[in-house]
Amino acid sequence: MAGTKAGGLKAKAKNLAKDPNFYAKIGSKGGKASNTGGFAANPELARIAGAKGGRISRRGKKTTV
Repeated sequence: MAGTKAGGLKAKAKNLAKDPNFYAKIGSKGGKASNTGGFAANPELARIAGAKGGRISRRGKKTTV
């Protein structure tokens, strides 16, 4: 790992000498690894989870003064 800017440029040059597509491959892996799951993909699941949280809430009922 590079400690200085010069070292970083040297590492970049070495990586590209070994494999011209080195950084493209890294970017590709990152894009493939992403998965938008959970609440973003399933609003019904979010509704159920919110209801569970509301049921076990430690907050008291609303009182009028």
